[in-house]
Formats: sequence, structure tokens, C-alpha cells
Amino acid sequence: MKNMDPVLLEVYRHRFIGISEEMGVTLQRTSFSPNIKERLDFSCALFDGAGKLIAQAAHIPVHLGAMPASVKAARDAYSSWHPGDVVILNDPYAGGTHLPDITMVTPVFGLAENAPLYFIATRAHHADVGGMTPGSLPLSTELYQEGIIIPPVMVYEKGVLNEGVQALILRNVRTPKEREGDFAAQRAAHTVGNKRLSALMSQFGEEEVALYARHLQSYSERIVRAAISSWPDGVYTSEDILEVKENARIKLKLTIQGDRISFDFTGTSGSMQNSLNAVLSITQSACYYTVACLVGEDVPMNEGCFSQVHIDVPKGSLLNARPPSAVAGGNVETSQRVVDVAFKAFAKALPERVLADSQGTMNNLTIGGISEEGRPYAYYETIGGGMGASLNTDGLSGVHVHMSNTLNTPVEALERAYPFRIKVYSLRKGSGGLGQRNGGEGLIREYELLRPATVTMLSERRSHPPAGLFGGKEGETGKNMLIEANGEETELPAKFSRVFQAGECLRIITPGGGGYGPENE
Repeated sequence: MKNMDPVLLEVYRHRFIGISEEMGVTLQRTSFSPNIKERLDFSCALFDGAGKLIAQAAHIPVHLGAMPASVKAARDAYSSWHPGDVVILNDPYAGGTHLPDITMVTPVFGLAENAPLYFIATRAHHADVGGMTPGSLPLSTELYQEGIIIPPVMVYEKGVLNEGVQALILRNVRTPKEREGDFAAQRAAHTVGNKRLSALMSQFGEEEVALYARHLQSYSERIVRAAISSWPDGVYTSEDILEVKENARIKLKLTIQGDRISFDFTGTSGSMQNSLNAVLSITQSACYYTVACLVGEDVPMNEGCFSQVHIDVPKGSLLNARPPSAVAGGNVETSQRVVDVAFKAFAKALPERVLADSQGTMNNLTIGGISEEGRPYAYYETIGGGMGASLNTDGLSGVHVHMSNTLNTPVEALERAYPFRIKVYSLRKGSGGLGQRNGGEGLIREYELLRPATVTMLSERRSHPPAGLFGGKEGETGKNMLIEANGEETELPAKFSRVFQAGECLRIITPGGGGYGPENE
């Protein structure tokens, strides 16, 4: 490889990231659904011709390990590519994560147009893809209940829409117009990314652009190797549970040796008859995320970051499920628990670098029904909570933590789009664990239904609180409450699906973060 100019490397780093970010802005501004436009529940990334990550915009951490799997699945499905091709997929067992996350993959060619020099990918969480309940995060027991399954399929061929493929998808969702608009927004983001990459190659030459993509990957690898080498060698163990009937257990043996780190999940419970199973790419994403957090440098996020990170997950376990296991909640809830378990292990090696448990859930809420105008609607939201405290700082309050990096849906946008209103939206005072540093506070968000609707909730940390660290106190557990029209209150399970009547309210009370260190020190 030719010598690297460090100044030019930094320039190319920002060029690649800038393309990903501009794709994201395009996707946001042209999308139809509040989930994408307001909450920014999407990711955009660039890959080289071999499918290796070059740059990913600072969007959703849970996509770190999953986006490369999507590009690999698309490349495996199609050996021949042409300008204007777009592959679409969401199959968790063929490059996806859970069915609402729909990925598009597009090739980018140089002047010769013989083979793709790059690939562009976008992944967006679509508010409904069919399945048992509106919002497509049901209390499922197998994948087929969760929505339409899309294997890698060419939806645009040489720039021409395959109308049959699109019609098939739209016929299987509750909100086809919204889905069609969000598909068009993803396609627009790909157009922008293609233009920017092509312009970069035209201005500076295909060879130089490709060279600095490789330099950037090597640079990230060197930084991460050096960081891991500075950590104390050893074997560190931890475990935690998911709040299901079986109390499923996640076990981790973390090994740091030289510049290599390995995550071994042997002993983790087997896959379950519920939706909290995760595919391998989700587990990988959670592990990669914890390493990225602890490296502590401003590292370009790409393929090179994780070459020395090795992950061993038993096949058929809840962290490496086999089809047709249900996986809707694995992407959102189980990924959070993997992060908790990984940080618990890292705390034994790097006690000054790790924070206490954050809220440990995304509080996934879906609401769907028929609007006053007679149109079906589907709403999806994740709700923030308390962040865990660390050695030097209190935990943040009312934020999305770890694998969820979205915004909230603003009350004004929510009430304009859907037949319900927000009666309460506030911090949950006193919910953070006390300590030398206090955990962040959770949130209270109360929805009043103006029309009958099906409400589904996937949440965790309702019976097992977020743990404090090194003597810090636990954060408060969360609660889900039904408030009937007459004011009577009933606590609901952590995971439920039921029809709410007009005038009834749902109050979501999210967990606080754990404290760090003894309170009186």
C-alpha cells in the first residue's frame, strides 16, 4: 500500500463520513413517517467493493454489526450488478435484524462499470410491516407472526422499479402509503450517496479514493489494537437475566490478551418461545459498541475497528437464534442486556472507565388502529430513561441509552399525526440510584387514547432494577400503568398487548440509572 499522507487521511475521513451524513439528512427530510423524520430511527453507511465498512454516520449503534451483514447477504444473493440496481431485505436470518428494519443496498461503479467499487446501504425502521399487531413488534412466538419477510431481492433493476415486488410488500402492511413514501426516501438517500461518491472519484481519481478508504480502515485497526493492548490481560466473567417466564440467562466470559479481545457467551440460555431472541449480528453489534465506547479515542468507525474483536455465541442460544425463532424484541431489548453484561465484565478490568447499569430497556411502544378519517395508522416509539453514573459524572436523565440513539417524537408532531394526546411528559424524580455519583432519572410519559387502538409494549427492568456499581445504589424499576376513564389504575406486565378504549390512558414510567460508588465517600 502506498504511503499515507496523514492530513489527506483526515480529509478523506470527513469526506466519507460527510457522504453518509448527507444521505441521512436526505432520508430524514424526504421521509413520510414520524418514526424516521422525527425520531431519526435509521442508519446510513458506505462499504468498499468487498462489502467492508468504510464509514457509518453517527446514527444507530445496534446497526454497527448488522449493516455489514446486510451488504454481505445482498452480495451473496446477486453476483452480477449494474448501475441503478437496488436490493431490499429485512430477513433477520439473511442479513437483517428484525422485520421492521428494512435495508436497501446499492452498488456504486467507476468509469469501467465492470464491478461495483463501493456499496451504499441505508436501514430504516418502518413503523409497520404487517404481523400480528400494529407496529410489528408483537408478543410473537415465531418469526412468521412478526410481519412480511423480505429476503434479499432486487427492487430496482438498472434503475427500473420492479412494481410487482413493491406491490407485494405494500399489500402486506397496514400503512402502504407511508411505507411507499419511506421507501422513496431511502432511494433518494442512495441517489445522493451515489452522486457524492462518483463526484469524489471523478475529481480525485478512483485509485486515490480507494487507497484512502483502505488507509482509513488500517488506521482504525491500529488505534483499536493499541487501546486493547493497554488494557489489563485477564479473563472476566459476568451474567444477567431477561425478564421472561423462564428468566433467561446471559453469561459472558470476556478475555483480554495482548491486542485481542474475545467475548464467549457459552452457558447462555437457549432460544425461547417469545420474541426476545436475537440473531448473531445483534449480539455482535452490542459487543462492538462496548469496545468502541471504551477505546476512548475519536476513532473512525469502520471494518478495521473490530478485526481484533472475536465473538463466540452458541448456535441455537437466545443470542444466536435459529429460524423460525421470533426476534422482534431481540434487536431492541436483548441488545441492551448484552451491553449491560459486557460492561459488567469490563468493570472488573477497567473500573474507572465503565458506568453503572443504564435503564437497560428501550420501552418499545406500538399503537395502531383506525383514524377518525377511516385510515389505518401505526405508531412506534422508544422511550428514554436514566443513564448509569460513572466515576466522574452523574448519569444523564431522560435520554436514550446505549443501543438506542434516537430522539423522541415531539408531542406536537405526535398529536398532529395520531389520534391520541400526551397528558404527562416529565422526569421521574428520585428514580436514579444514589452514590458517589448518582444515576440519571427515568421519564414519565402518559398517552390518552382518543379512539380505540391496539397497544403493544415490549419492556424490561420492570422487576430487576438497573444495578449500581462499586457500592452505588440501584436505579428504580420501570412500570406500565393502565388508567381507566374512571381514574382506576392497574399495573400492566412488562410485555403486553391489549385493546385500549377511547378515554383510557397508558402511563409509561421508565427506569432510572444505577449509581456509582458509595454514597457517603
